[in-house]
Amino acid sequence: MVLDNLGGSLRNALRRIASANKIDKALVDEAVREIQRALLQADVNVKLVMQLSNKIKERALDEKPPAGMNPREHVINIVYQELINLVGRGTDVPLKKQNIMLIGLQGSGKTTTAAKLATYFQRKGLRAAVICADTFRAGAYDQLKALCERQGIFFYGEKGNPDAAAVAKSGLEAAKRYDVKIVDTAGRHALEADLIQEMMDIHAVANADQKLLVMDAALGQQASEQARAFNEAVQITGVIITKLDGTAKGGGALSAVAETKTSVAFIGVGETPADLEKFEADRFISRLLGMGDIKTLIERAQEVQTDQAVNVDALMRGKFTLKDMYQQMEAMNKLGPLKQIMQMLPMGGLGFELSDKEYQMTKTRLDKYRVIMDSMTAAELEDPKIITASRIVRISRGSGASTDLVRELLKSHQAMQKAIKGMRGGMGKMNMKRLMKRFSPGTKM
Repeated sequence: MVLDNLGGSLRNALRRIASANKIDKALVDEAVREIQRALLQADVNVKLVMQLSNKIKERALDEKPPAGMNPREHVINIVYQELINLVGRGTDVPLKKQNIMLIGLQGSGKTTTAAKLATYFQRKGLRAAVICADTFRAGAYDQLKALCERQGIFFYGEKGNPDAAAVAKSGLEAAKRYDVKIVDTAGRHALEADLIQEMMDIHAVANADQKLLVMDAALGQQASEQARAFNEAVQITGVIITKLDGTAKGGGALSAVAETKTSVAFIGVGETPADLEKFEADRFISRLLGMGDIKTLIERAQEVQTDQAVNVDALMRGKFTLKDMYQQMEAMNKLGPLKQIMQMLPMGGLGFELSDKEYQMTKTRLDKYRVIMDSMTAAELEDPKIITASRIVRISRGSGASTDLVRELLKSHQAMQKAIKGMRGGMGKMNMKRLMKRFSPGTKM
């Protein structure tokens, strides 16, 4: 999860509110002080922190809770709303045919982001192409070409040609049949005049619909100066903040950008091609506060396709096989890192947390389960009841797992089967069937 330390500290403050017997000035002051410490440690601008604090205090003590909401829920909702206002609503990059130009300083992660952005559009059903107009950095061509080929993305570049604008022009012509054309430009170590001029020359050729500034989250509050300078030069339309999962200064970068005339379009939250997310403040803050992000999870599920869907009708009859369990685990694996998925689920939000060690242990255990099931016969996967003691020994030898772990897997399957039967009985057959079809892998929602 992005900004883990900030999220943990903010959740502590909200737990204090959620567990309070009453909402009074002393409680609000104490919670706000904890929120202040959390934001300042995340490098958020002091002025913005004070503005947020005053707004929370004012609203928490003066506003009456709306109908159906108790005072504790009302104050938590105020904190949620004001944090959204702090980071800004975000820039909407539409899913349509367009030219996109990436700009930024050297080392900001533009080249990797170009491939990630193309992957994002391809997952949304648009054909994407990437053009390498970075003729300055040695290795930029080879790196971007390799990244694109790995993801099956159209790539264009002219190794050895120093004329970036000419490369961009030729690349756009070569990629004219593609929906989204992404032009990666060169960076420098500072805002040098020749960099600005080259960007302007490329923009004149590309006529970009979107000019996205790529910046490293580690810049913190210094991001505002960078965003302002680039904006004055080429009128950027949005910002992509990279490496937000690996720095304590991410809060500074987010708030600094929101302070300028620009706003965040995407955030980079990991190393894989899929770890680029459209920035939506409400979803971002919801995850930060432990409230989950079901919308993003559903969108990921829609993008992921598996070879076979779970047999929903069989589930309705109470049949949940090891084969079904295996398919669910495979689908979850395709959705992304387990920690990211778990934090999209509102599982008690303010009260439920797993450490990095616990997440890793869970992932390791699930990986072992898959290996064990790979050592089972089709009949055993379809009907676990036939797995006798002698079969357990054979499966153990074939998978390299202990017999205890094989038995543990079978118990986990029985528990899941029991839970599904309980859901079926509690929700009603038709509602349960509709729900399972909605979340079954391979089913379009």
